Amino acid sequence: MTLVRYDPWNIFDQLRKEMDRAVTREGDESGSVVTSDWSPAVDIKEDENGFTIVADIPGVDPKDIDVHMENGMLTIKGERESEKKEEKEGYKRIERSYGSFYRRFSMPDSADADKIKAESKNGVLQITIPKQEKVQPRKISVDH
Repeated sequence: MTLVRYDPWNIFDQLRKEMDRAVTREGDESGSVVTSDWSPAVDIKEDENGFTIVADIPGVDPKDIDVHMENGMLTIKGERESEKKEEKEGYKRIERSYGSFYRRFSMPDSADADKIKAESKNGVLQITIPKQEKVQPRKISVDH
């Protein structure tokens, strides 16, 4: 008898992967469709000085992480390489996700794209996006 771990949300994950595969096949010619094998957990914080995005990406070398901002969209992508799989007594146990990841975030107009900084330490990627300095309102006199 084989024991199978029951995950009630697994059907949704399978559906998403099948939809990604279908879209990727159709979009192969244009190359504009990007899919991911897994999605890192992300926290987003805003304060008066800017935004901070913290993503859990353990096992991903910082040189394999691509962070860029274009047209108000911040993109984080990369890949975690698969390790050797252990097989014993006829079954496998693999719980960690491997492969490529891809996350996109729409940033507000107040984000200063020229001053974005990213740092990866101990499997945690931290991206700091400062806010642009506010333009002070200017009083315009009306001639009469």
